[in-house]
Amino acid sequence: MNKKILLTLALTLLFAWGIFHFKALLGLFILPLFIGLVLFVTLRLYRLMEKDNNED
Repeated sequence: MNKKILLTLALTLLFAWGIFHFKALLGLFILPLFIGLVLFVTLRLYRLMEKDNNED
């Protein structure tokens, strides 16, 4: 796998851990942060699949 992809996924997991660890402090901001995180991961994985599709 590409190092950039692995770094992105590792940072995403770290950010997700931070969101859920500090959910009491974040309050109402937890939902937009979670939706943004899901959107970010979805778009990154879509880009990865799109690259694989172009090579075929």
